[in-house]
Amino acid sequence: MYNEIKKIIKAILPKSILFKYEPQIRYLIYLIFKGNNFQCNICNKGLRRFISYHKDKLCPNCGSLSRTRRLWAILQTEFIKEKIKILDFSPSRSLYRVLKKNSLLSYSSTDLSGDFLSDYHYDITHIDSQNETYDLIICYHILEHIENDSLAMKELWRITKNGGCCIIQTPFKEGNIYEDNSIKSPTERLKHFGQKAHVRIYSINGLKQRLTDIGFQVDIREYNEEIGNNFGYNTNETILICTKQIDLYN
Repeated sequence: MYNEIKKIIKAILPKSILFKYEPQIRYLIYLIFKGNNFQCNICNKGLRRFISYHKDKLCPNCGSLSRTRRLWAILQTEFIKEKIKILDFSPSRSLYRVLKKNSLLSYSSTDLSGDFLSDYHYDITHIDSQNETYDLIICYHILEHIENDSLAMKELWRITKNGGCCIIQTPFKEGNIYEDNSIKSPTERLKHFGQKAHVRIYSINGLKQRLTDIGFQVDIREYNEEIGNNFGYNTNETILICTKQIDLYN
């Protein structure tokens, strides 16, 4: 039902109007799912259930996915503090709206596709920012789209402040990184990498090694939850916390 409603709304409304009135539209959908069994930790609405959406759990009120809710929990407990400067690549709209309202932060986002709310349109392989600009960078499900991921990682390291962090997540597979630069067509990329716009599938340790080679200190976080957990988190999820730490006295 949700997918059908979404298709109709997207066919009727221009993207700019949809983004502007999305909270009001979603609230009407939320009323169908209102309840006390679950809760979205981003919009704090109680839910009878989450919406099943592409094998994920979507909040009917703010549109957050399970990975976004986990990210928000991590940001709240470990990273959000006054005057922190954040750059978010192609952000979840639910998270964008929450962080943008926080006057104690300097939060901005960037996107090239036009499918996300953004303040800038940076090419991640050539970011138009000075060295050591950001305390925190959120790079969720971006690197698997980038052919020259090494250059992108170098740019992320360059614009991260000393002592700052970059939070990274991509789809993962067992074994080694799978990539083949000769695979160009959307159909073949879907077949080999799981999505038409993906150019590789990382392994956890493979991505860690590439980030370590650039200069980041990488902490692999593994999260495991009970099925049916209250906030609708993924039952198995991996996130990389990448810290830039330069010894200025060495």
